[in-house]
Formats: sequence, structure tokens, C-alpha cells
Amino acid sequence: MQTAAPEVTAEVLQAFADAWNRHDVDALMSFMAEDCVFEASAGPGVCGTRYAGRDAVRAGFAEVWATFPDAHWANARHFVHGDRGVSEWTFTGTRADGTRVEVHGCDLFTLRDGKIVLKNSYRKNRPPIPSA
Repeated sequence: MQTAAPEVTAEVLQAFADAWNRHDVDALMSFMAEDCVFEASAGPGVCGTRYAGRDAVRAGFAEVWATFPDAHWANARHFVHGDRGVSEWTFTGTRADGTRVEVHGCDLFTLRDGKIVLKNSYRKNRPPIPSA
């Protein structure tokens, strides 16, 4: 007898967002499918930098915190419909040179069998805020 796969819900996406704010890569990876992909909001490709596979995605997630050690996503709002999900948020972070970023953005998710297969990230393109 086949059982139904667990479903990704808005509450699951909130738990995923909470793991981002804790900078907890192990928790984040527990939400990701084996064949996961992360398309970052920046990078040289038309889709940003694309990380495919668990090891690459883990490294891509860690790179975000290396670039913005105080990275934080606030005002999160989530919804899920079928095999697609959306998270909207406000990102803040400070680079090593002291410049700050504060922008609205969103993640578009493709979901399968209770896991995130694709995290496709977008954010507004706003110049960094100079350090004080």
C-alpha cells in the first residue's frame, strides 16, 4: 500500500525561513530534495548563479552567509499551491566592506514529495547603502 507523501505547507516554508535566519545549513538541507537546485538572485547567468545537487546547494547557501554574515529575512509571507510555493520577504545584510543591503524579494519553489526541488530566488536591485 502506498502512503501519501508529506505535503509542503506555508508552515513548512516558514520553518525553512526560520532556518535561514538561524544560519543553519543542516536544517535547510533537511527541506531539500536529493536532486535539489538553488538559483541565486545574483550571478553571471541569466538565472543568477545556479547550484545543482546537494553539495553545491549546501555550498551556495553557506556562501550567502559568507557574503552577509548578519543576513536576515524579515516580514516573511508564504503560500503553497500544488507543487509550487512562494515566500516573500525583506532581506537585510552587511557586506565585509560595511555596505548594507535592504531589499524586498521572493523565492519561487518547485516542490515534490514533501521536499523543495528548486529554490529560485529574486530580489530588488538596489544599490548598497554606504556604511555610517
